[in-house]
Amino acid sequence: MNGWLTMHLVGVLLFAGNIITAAYWKVRADLSNDRAHIHHTVRGVMLADYVFTLPGLALIIVSGIAMAAREGIGLNGFNWLTASLILFGVTGAIWLAVLLPLQRAMIRHSKVGPDGQAGDAGLSPEYRRASRLWAIFGIAATLLPLVILYLMIAKSF
Repeated sequence: MNGWLTMHLVGVLLFAGNIITAAYWKVRADLSNDRAHIHHTVRGVMLADYVFTLPGLALIIVSGIAMAAREGIGLNGFNWLTASLILFGVTGAIWLAVLLPLQRAMIRHSKVGPDGQAGDAGLSPEYRRASRLWAIFGIAATLLPLVILYLMIAKSF
């Protein structure tokens, strides 16, 4: 296996692995109904995006460009590569424009008081709304990379 392909696969594992595991831990935290646990988890999800998703994204882009250039695969016309890049751009736009602001809102609305208590003990309607939207847009931002993965492997058109 060549170095670029290895970098690409590591990037995919970091990127896809983090978005899937972040959703898992976030759902589990929400099911606990423990505000402090939820706050800790949504802060961890945000941190994990910076530690795993962004480096994975960088590895995918750099290695993908290098492999396409090496193979002489052009971006002229509509093919599996251009479709993948479009879907990758849509995924990035969802993440930047929707998911990150929702994550910030979830952190803000799940804060516990200075004494470590949750105050009213329940989660605010604002948190629940942000969490629901995060789940909806998060599903789209998770399924699109799976479609991209299929296109990259199948190279069907």
